[in-house]
Amino acid sequence: QVQLVESGGGLVQPGGSLKLSCVASISIVDFSTMRWYRQAPGEQRELVAAITIGGHTSYADSVKGRFTISREIAKKAVNLQMNSLKPEDTAVYYCNVQRAGLDYWGQGTQVTVSS
Repeated sequence: QVQLVESGGGLVQPGGSLKLSCVASISIVDFSTMRWYRQAPGEQRELVAAITIGGHTSYADSVKGRFTISREIAKKAVNLQMNSLKPEDTAVYYCNVQRAGLDYWGQGTQVTVSS
């Protein structure tokens, strides 16, 4: 069993920044890939960013150049630095990992970008 706890969401003005964190209940070196997803009201959940155990990162086209995913192994955390935020980034953001063929999700953290 894996527990994931996200934090760092909030209300920010367009152009602002937020840093999300996801802390796992076990060492993150157990996960081949860690991902951030988001889901806006009435929309499907979409993949935002991913980072592999080797440190390779990938991003959705909509966030490239603005978001940065990173890991802190000692803190068992994966972070998402979000800069130049836009209203369309408003969503609930979820951390995701897979282990032994099972998907694990955090409870989500709300990000609202509005003036």
